[in-house]
Amino acid sequence: MRGLYWEEWEIGNEYISPSRTVTETDIINFAGVSGDYNPLHMDEEYCKKTQFGTRIAHGPLIYSIAAGLLFQLHLYDDTLIAFLGFDSLKFTKHVIAGDTITAKINVIEKRETSRPDRGVMKRSLKVFNQRDEMVQDAVQAFLLKRK
Repeated sequence: MRGLYWEEWEIGNEYISPSRTVTETDIINFAGVSGDYNPLHMDEEYCKKTQFGTRIAHGPLIYSIAAGLLFQLHLYDDTLIAFLGFDSLKFTKHVIAGDTITAKINVIEKRETSRPDRGVMKRSLKVFNQRDEMVQDAVQAFLLKRK
C-alpha cells in the first residue's frame, strides 16, 4: 500500500481515525516509559481531592495514541519523509481510563520546498472523546514526497 503524495493532499480534506479506548494499563505503561509519575496519573487517593476526581491520562499519551490511530489509515505509507513538528498543541480536556478517543485531521496548508521531490503539508489535528468533546487541538507540519 502507498500513502498520499504531497500533490494528493487537498486543502480542506478531512480524515477520521478508528477509535480506541484508553486503559489503565496504557497510563501505567506510559508512566514507566516516560518516567512521568506525577500523582495526577498515578495516585487515585490524591486525585480524589482534585478537580478531576480520578487519575487522568498523560496528555502526550493521548497524542501518541491518536498518532497511532491515524497511521492505521495508511495515509503516509512510503510517502512521509519527516514529521516537522507542532505549530501548536493544546490539551483542552482531560482523558481518563475508559474514555474512547478518535482523531480527526484536516489539511490546512501546503507549500512547495526548494527541492522538487518534496513538499510541506500542515494539518489540523483534533482528538475527541466518546462524548464528542475535543480533548486535544494541534497544528502539525509534515514533509512529504512529491511525484
